[in-house]
Amino acid sequence: MKIILNNRHETFEHDRLTINQLLEIKKFTFKMLVVKVNGELVRRHEFDQVSVKDGDDVMVLHLVTGG
Repeated sequence: MKIILNNRHETFEHDRLTINQLLEIKKFTFKMLVVKVNGELVRRHEFDQVSVKDGDDVMVLHLVTGG
């Protein structure tokens, strides 16, 4: 499967991955993440149900707080 992840072309051996699987493979470990698939926000409680498939455009943003 080929996707665009954070504006970079990525290739995976899987046909589909859930958001949680993708985050695990890419070692995204920050607690505060915002994920969009094809421009649509995916809520954290949906990370196990929403799949990424060939051709999808995925954005994973790390939210940072502080002062």
